[in-house]
Amino acid sequence: MSAAGFLSLALFVAVSTITPGGATTLATASGAHFGYRRSIPFMGGIALGLAIMAASAAAGLGGVLLAFPALQLAMKGIGTLYLLWLSWKIARSGSPQLHAKVARPTSFLGAVWLVWQNPKGWAMTLGAAASFASLAAGPVDLALMLGAAFGVAALLSLSLWCVAGLLLARLLRTEAQWHMLNAILGALLAVSILQLWLE
Repeated sequence: MSAAGFLSLALFVAVSTITPGGATTLATASGAHFGYRRSIPFMGGIALGLAIMAASAAAGLGGVLLAFPALQLAMKGIGTLYLLWLSWKIARSGSPQLHAKVARPTSFLGAVWLVWQNPKGWAMTLGAAASFASLAAGPVDLALMLGAAFGVAALLSLSLWCVAGLLLARLLRTEAQWHMLNAILGALLAVSILQLWLE
């Protein structure tokens, strides 16, 4: 792969994974409420799910989803309901209980599922597979390259958003401030769902 091709791929993947959306909003909320360490399974699940999705798109599985609009619609509907439920939970929560045992961040498998039902993720990884296919010798090489690129980039970008949430947890002191932040994060997550239906 040429240096220019690598730079182009790296820029595409970095911008795709760090821009605000459902996963980044959840990472911010998770960092604020549970801290970085307890958010690692969630971030790892998103990163692995996106890496598998990118590899699958490069290998051709994404074409199956594009060929069956009913399957896409079902994924979109189920994903929307789940994300609306999460946004409601975030919006109604109060100050974080960073050491409470009852509060749990989204699980590793829940995070993988969140990525896999997201049509935006499929569109992004399919676009990458089509745009950067010439950088690899074949589908297997392309799958490995895109899987690694998206997995690493997602882990780094979600870590940044999670740390931002953790910093907010240290800045906000009153219950009213927390209710305001949680309402904003919940609303942002709900608004990000519109992207699923506007594509």
